Amino acid sequence: MTSDFKIVEEAKRPLSMHPKKFGLWLFMITVVMIFASLTSAYIVRQAEGNWVVFELPMEMWITSVIIAISSISMQMAYFAAKKDNLERVKLLVTITSILGVAFLIGQFFVWGALVDQNIFLVGNPSGSFLYILSGLHGLHLVSGIIFLIIVLISTFKYRVHSKNLAQIQMCTTYWHFLGGLWIYLFVFLLLNH
Repeated sequence: MTSDFKIVEEAKRPLSMHPKKFGLWLFMITVVMIFASLTSAYIVRQAEGNWVVFELPMEMWITSVIIAISSISMQMAYFAAKKDNLERVKLLVTITSILGVAFLIGQFFVWGALVDQNIFLVGNPSGSFLYILSGLHGLHLVSGIIFLIIVLISTFKYRVHSKNLAQIQMCTTYWHFLGGLWIYLFVFLLLNH
């Protein structure tokens, strides 16, 4: 009888999520929808013709490696926070931030390489889509770097530790999302340029 009451009591509890985590997931779903619509528009516009075919710059490969490595360093920072190794958290979040900035700088080199190929934002839609997709992703990456800095400041104030992981967990989730989004865009562009 007691176990039956316990099961009913557990069934009545609503599923819950930290409100900020819920907001982050809603935001990420919105971003997915934006990029899904842009990549769909890319495919539709490409099928209409008048599409310049060009090689993606080598710098895109380099920035893809940078974002993948930054995802590893961010995950290691999260694991360090779970073990209360705050010095390691500080180091790894700093490395992740530097890699994020390196990615953004690399994107400017990508754009420079596109200009060298006579591919511009204004002109043929194939170039326009590439600039818009990479630029919009870069804008979201800036928000991720800001989030990293906030986590770094919280770590220095001893607000990130094994009993308070929500902020670094959210930052890690968002950073992995941004990395995964870039890999999706890169593979999409490789297959459809």
